[in-house]
Amino acid sequence: MTLDQAPPRRHRRPVRRLRAAAAGMAAGALITGLLATPAHAEHGTGTGATVGIGTAIGTAARTVGRSRFVPGPCPRTADPVPALQGARCGTLTVPENRARRSSRTITLAVAIVPAATSRPKPDPVVWLAGGPGDDAVGEAGMAIDGGLNRDRDVIFMSQRGTYSADPALTCPNIDEFNARAVGLVYDAPSTGRLHVEATRTCRRQLASRGIDLSAYNDTESAADYADLRVALGIEQWNVFGISYGTHLALIYMRQHPRGIRSVGIDGILPPSKAGSALTWSSARQGFDGLFKACARQPACNRRYPHLPATFERLVRKLEAHPVTTTVTVPGRATPVKVVLDGGALVNWLTSATHLAPGVPRSLDELAHGKPQRIAEQWAGGKLSPQAFGRVAHGLVYGIFCSEWVPYESRAEAFRGGKRAFPSFPRSVLAQAPQLTFLRPDCHVWNVPAAPRSIRDVTRSNIPTLALSGSFDAQTGASNGPYVARTLSRATVVTVPYEPHVVFATSRCAQEITRSFLDKPTAPKTGCLTTLRPPRFETGP
Repeated sequence: MTLDQAPPRRHRRPVRRLRAAAAGMAAGALITGLLATPAHAEHGTGTGATVGIGTAIGTAARTVGRSRFVPGPCPRTADPVPALQGARCGTLTVPENRARRSSRTITLAVAIVPAATSRPKPDPVVWLAGGPGDDAVGEAGMAIDGGLNRDRDVIFMSQRGTYSADPALTCPNIDEFNARAVGLVYDAPSTGRLHVEATRTCRRQLASRGIDLSAYNDTESAADYADLRVALGIEQWNVFGISYGTHLALIYMRQHPRGIRSVGIDGILPPSKAGSALTWSSARQGFDGLFKACARQPACNRRYPHLPATFERLVRKLEAHPVTTTVTVPGRATPVKVVLDGGALVNWLTSATHLAPGVPRSLDELAHGKPQRIAEQWAGGKLSPQAFGRVAHGLVYGIFCSEWVPYESRAEAFRGGKRAFPSFPRSVLAQAPQLTFLRPDCHVWNVPAAPRSIRDVTRSNIPTLALSGSFDAQTGASNGPYVARTLSRATVVTVPYEPHVVFATSRCAQEITRSFLDKPTAPKTGCLTTLRPPRFETGP
């Protein structure tokens, strides 16, 4: 599954979002250290060249246990990434499955963007990408645009299975199905059968290449990052994860705390709660945040009174009687058929909080028989070039099907939806936002469940910055206080009026993050008092 691509905000960089791993979603938007984790990942002493004083990080080859970093060319990216100009690059070779001594090796691309200053601080930042399934190297622009490399090098490593890793566990057939699915009833059983068949085809193609699908999970990825730090000769670094990357960061800091100076998590997905019920709760929080902001703005409230009731009425109406329309999508020569049912509307709004100023008007137009605005956004994300060939669906399923689904029953998922949206039809509640048909997908993916300890809360005294947006409908803002309960040196910040991944859209969030790196126990948050709500469109 893959979380839907949220439309980019006007004049702002598109955001990478948490992805679910199923065939019915469009690309680009979610264990203790003893589990199959060799000691060298935590305490390894390398052999070969040693990074010495004055030697730039990433310029020397080094072996750590069964892993090895070698400098080399910068990796391929799906789009040009100007931020990588001048980067030092290479590859980290690691065992595919550390539990098997005879495991083959895989390679992960590494790019190190130098600090903007000539005297960088010795503790760089390592960036953990969103997804699951996004490539960190492709997100370098977001990090550098936010000034993360002001006085520190920033390290990007393609998580195992992602676009610039080898092997890459992308499945174009799933992306192609996502594009066709805009013309199908979103949560219909017939759509579900096609959805699961696309997942089955993906699995068969990857398995035929000899890929060990059970090895693409957070335990192995956390060990990859632990090995990378030692292989680069870094004594301490700072971890910054966005969206799904927060899920990995919380597991990484629990399994391999050594060498971590601080952790920033933005758009928080707690491994201990991850699943459909949490997704419903997050949607409720993000929707309510946006609706309340409209209600507090006199012009918006007068033009669109009772917006929550309007939205829930539309979900019920469309689920009973889906609307079919045609829209024009950039890059497509012919009009595209779009079907909007209740499930499609819920999933549209989950991402459309990135376009908050236009949401009330879009819902009002739909209520008055004009579905084109919503249909164009719904289809546009799934049919954009960024929706094809970039997401590592094999990694997504590897995580969801081993770490999420085994530890949340169908009944628990349904109850979570019912608590959040008691008026929704059962057919809508059966498919959590952006996790459509997850359970049957995981049945055909057929990987073993991770040990139950994967769901443990993370307890740590590592200084942590927990960032959220009040409009985040994908990873609700309440996740920040939740994870902070067991992080003794955590600072919780909710940035008002911002959607998922505030670092990508908020200058204030970027300032807070940079000040956190300067002083992890006392970041400066004064800019929050200057923030104002968006001016909602009121239409003709």
